[in-house]
Amino acid sequence: MRRPADTRPRFRRLLRRVGPLCGLLCVLTQGEMTLATERPIIIAHRGASAYLPEHTLPAKAMAHALKADFIEQDVVLTADGVPIVLHDIHLDSTTDVATVFPHRAREDGRFYAIDFTLAEIRQLRAHERRGADDKAVFPERFPAMKGLSGVPTLAEEIALIDGLNRSSDHRAGIYVEMKGSAFHHREGHDLPAAVMKVLSDGGWAEQRDLVFLQSFEPEALRQLKYKHKTVLPLIQLIAENAWDDSGTVDFDAMRSDEGLSTVAEYADGIGPWLMQLYTGVDHQGEPQLTDLASRARQRGLLVHPYTFRADQLPPGIESFEQLHRVFFQDLQVDGVFSDFPDRSRALSEEFTAQPSR
Repeated sequence: MRRPADTRPRFRRLLRRVGPLCGLLCVLTQGEMTLATERPIIIAHRGASAYLPEHTLPAKAMAHALKADFIEQDVVLTADGVPIVLHDIHLDSTTDVATVFPHRAREDGRFYAIDFTLAEIRQLRAHERRGADDKAVFPERFPAMKGLSGVPTLAEEIALIDGLNRSSDHRAGIYVEMKGSAFHHREGHDLPAAVMKVLSDGGWAEQRDLVFLQSFEPEALRQLKYKHKTVLPLIQLIAENAWDDSGTVDFDAMRSDEGLSTVAEYADGIGPWLMQLYTGVDHQGEPQLTDLASRARQRGLLVHPYTFRADQLPPGIESFEQLHRVFFQDLQVDGVFSDFPDRSRALSEEFTAQPSR
């Protein structure tokens, strides 16, 4: 395999941007900052979601105990404008809403969080994600049972992580995604503003080293940068056009040189789907990689791909270890979203210590 390009420009870029990068571990010695090690950051995807139901407080506490660098929060709003931590704008895939409020679905059969007050959502119990067939999406994970936990607010989750940072020997950051900002706007709510208020009230709005803000919607990130004047690093998530039901964002164009240059005007990094960086293996078993990561780095953008799952490997990848080797050594990404934060962190440390192939 061809040797990777000279990484010295990337190292200098990391030095300039040391604030938002917990992956660049620093120590203070006699008043001077020196670099101890460099490794990709590990973002606990929806918490330790391989082990406990996603976006529950137990999953977040476990992610912290497993020493994830950052813990992800997907955020939507209630009818009374309270930010809650939930991956979808709907409640039916991960809660018992259809049992508790059987007659509250919209015409499409879905139960929207925005139609329920916080007091009503407090009555729900979260469970492992289920598909349209009511079966667990990952059947070998935590039993798809009800009653484990409720749906937390963003403020509650931040308070949990803040407390664990204080009481333990590990300091984790938060990685907040605004889900469906345009949808919320149509419903009469301002999701970015609500998120920023919670961060400000909790004392996190200025903590560049502990907070990332992310969205699939460029307008939400522009609002954060230009209207709210946030100093927090912003990550533009990149999906596939086929996934976007609204058709309002051209993700294919976003991956072009012109698109990346536009992203670099308002964001600090990209969060691509891992298959946008790795496309499979050739007839000799060699990984086939795109140039998206290198072109993003040329524009000073961080690269944090999603989602790393040991129980859902990409085509051509035979092990979780091989997956990380491709992304950490060959692609040299700056961090990854992982359902298995403990295993990803161990591999981050292992492969960073090894010479690139």
